[in-house]
Amino acid sequence: MAKQIEPVKIAVIGGSGITQISGIDSVTEVYIDTPFGKPSAPITIGTIDGVRVAFLPRHGKNHTILPSEINNRANIYALKSLGVEQIISLTAVGSLQQNIKPKDFVIPEQVFDKTKNRINTFFGNGIVAHIGFADPFCNDLRDIIHKGVTELGIQHHFSDTIYLCIEGPQFSTRAESKIHQKNGFSVVGMTVLPEAKLAREAEICYANIALVTDYDVQKIGEEVAVEKVLEVMEYNSTTCAKLIKLLIPKVAERQTKCNCQHALKNAVQTSKDAVTIAPAYKDLSLLLDKYFKKN
Repeated sequence: MAKQIEPVKIAVIGGSGITQISGIDSVTEVYIDTPFGKPSAPITIGTIDGVRVAFLPRHGKNHTILPSEINNRANIYALKSLGVEQIISLTAVGSLQQNIKPKDFVIPEQVFDKTKNRINTFFGNGIVAHIGFADPFCNDLRDIIHKGVTELGIQHHFSDTIYLCIEGPQFSTRAESKIHQKNGFSVVGMTVLPEAKLAREAEICYANIALVTDYDVQKIGEEVAVEKVLEVMEYNSTTCAKLIKLLIPKVAERQTKCNCQHALKNAVQTSKDAVTIAPAYKDLSLLLDKYFKKN
């Protein structure tokens, strides 16, 4: 568990090419153990324009963790234990539509899950819960991000955007990419799930900024290639740093009145008496004491 430190209410989770935040001051690293193991890396805590913020690279400091190997439960639990209430998630993605170009930013409205081998819930082991996930991203947080990219003049896509999450680590085949495009998906990536589901179970507001690096393999002559991706990723990283610096103070000012932070209110189906004696309760007390702690 995290040591007793001043709560940090905002976190940024970095993806491919985003292993640190530029412009963060007074940096310290926090090493956290959770009931679900260790997070991807020590969590960096610092300030941006006087606002405390936590940063976690989901693939590890040196990009050593495959998408399917990410310990998402430990990552989200560790941030929750620090007091995080809002998460901005950064992911590198491929475009599935001609009008979405490399270097564009996408703020997904929806997500489609094609992952296969990932643990996607904190619950089980005696406690059953079913959260609402119709709107997988916090729309209030999305609106703040939308205003930020607009203010900076970043080419972006906001409405009717769908993030397709695949297992990976391989990129798609041409046949898969063609079907994904026809189905109307906007971008394809490998990491927003189950991260978003677990954030909702932890009652943390969560929104994603998908940084487009390539056209997947749906555009002849522009197929995804590592060399091209790395070049665009460097550009996206620089642009993203400016955006994060702008967003953090605005997110800090936000009054959290959305439903994200009450997601578990009616979600637990197990009877109250059974919840508190379930084997899982000790590990989940961080999430459940709000509703089930005995006086």
